Amino acid sequence: MPETTWAPYDIEDYGRLDAAERNSLPGSSFAFPFSRKEPMTDAQHVRNAIARFDQVQDVSDAEREVAFANIQKAAKYFGIEMHETDWRQLGSSRKT
Repeated sequence: MPETTWAPYDIEDYGRLDAAERNSLPGSSFAFPFSRKEPMTDAQHVRNAIARFDQVQDVSDAEREVAFANIQKAAKYFGIEMHETDWRQLGSSRKT
């Protein structure tokens, strides 16, 4: 399993992030830190990252491995139960 890069980042308003807020987040706040995709600053954002995982484009399988590890770490932090054990199990098109 790859090393995670995600770390909790406290922001005042946990609602929708505007462009300035998103741009000011450290890379460690994102599921995909190298491309800065799928911010995970609260439980709802983690759920969104899980749901949209297979929709993220222009990332390698290695980046997906890191993102999955980051999502698992963030989910545990925010108390979200995950049953998936591999990134290939995430996303709407992968569910049966």
